[in-house]
Amino acid sequence: MTAISSGPDRYRRNVGLMLIAPDRRIFVGRRTRQHEAWQMPQGGVDDDETPVEAACRELWEEVGTTKALLLRESAQWLTYEVPEAMRPASWKGRWLGQAQRWFALAFTGRDSDIDIAAHDQEFDAWQWMGAGEMLERIVPFKRPTYVAVVEEFRDLVK
Repeated sequence: MTAISSGPDRYRRNVGLMLIAPDRRIFVGRRTRQHEAWQMPQGGVDDDETPVEAACRELWEEVGTTKALLLRESAQWLTYEVPEAMRPASWKGRWLGQAQRWFALAFTGRDSDIDIAAHDQEFDAWQWMGAGEMLERIVPFKRPTYVAVVEEFRDLVK
């Protein structure tokens, strides 16, 4: 994981969302067809949108809710490399990994306001986790980025 000032050419521009419950636990979803892969919501930034617009869209697409308030944006872009064997075919060799801008969001709804099946379903399960448990369950290649995100938003989570 490297901190950078803007998305570099060999990394896909992306946003990550730390959705925080009132009890300060974090929303984490289990990737469809990858039962060992838990992660916070994330997704690409389209050419015609800003990172904050992408964050709002990804919240709706992956979590199925708009019930959140923006608390903070990460100070820098953070990168991680995806192992070559795991890189999506749709990348066609353009990217080594992702450059992410992270957003901390306060969840303002109820659990029943979350609908992970509302769109193209990225997660087949979800739960609220404390920061420590979340870091233990994240796939290893993303862990350094997640550690940096938890550290940056430490005052918001438990």
